Amino acid sequence: MLNSSVFSRVMKKWSRTRGRLVVISSPTAGGKTTVCAALIKSDRTCVRSVSCTTRRPRKGEEDGVDYYFLGEKAFKEKIKQGFFLEWAKVHDSYYGTPGRYAEDLLKKGKNVILTIDVNGGKQVKRNFKDACFIFLLPPSFNEMLKRIKRRGTESRAAVSLRLSTAEKELKELPAYQYLVINDSLNDAVCRIRSIIKAENSKIKHAKEAH
Repeated sequence: MLNSSVFSRVMKKWSRTRGRLVVISSPTAGGKTTVCAALIKSDRTCVRSVSCTTRRPRKGEEDGVDYYFLGEKAFKEKIKQGFFLEWAKVHDSYYGTPGRYAEDLLKKGKNVILTIDVNGGKQVKRNFKDACFIFLLPPSFNEMLKRIKRRGTESRAAVSLRLSTAEKELKELPAYQYLVINDSLNDAVCRIRSIIKAENSKIKHAKEAH
């Protein structure tokens, strides 16, 4: 017979307290960095994963806040140890997402947001089955071009390279669970927040957490 004690046990077992790992990828000018910052600002349950990098700190950057700054030798050693959920070499520097850091936040009920490219997304999918994958797109090709040119720092060759890379990245869209069109910052953030809430409410994931 159902009573308060039985009900409490059911609630305790199935109420999910663990956070979700959320991967947000997009082609060039998709706006993932801006959307991620707005998402974290609007939702206290969401936190940005702090990555490790071998590049030198830029002016105003703080170790442990913006990045964990490592030497190349230390970074490569951590690769061997399986320390990273995903990592990549971009130009002459290495970047990686620390798995233990993310896991600690997830246990505290935080939703950990990773803004990474599709290659990083593939690595996370192999290493972390419980992640949520969101692909962010600008509303049109013309808007994508407009956003790139708005920066005013891209040569014609650089724009061409970005578009070529974007074409390859778009082919990976079917591997993602959700598509969000970034036609409005507020709308995009609201859609992603709704996705995360829905994912956290799934009984399947509550079962896996226990």
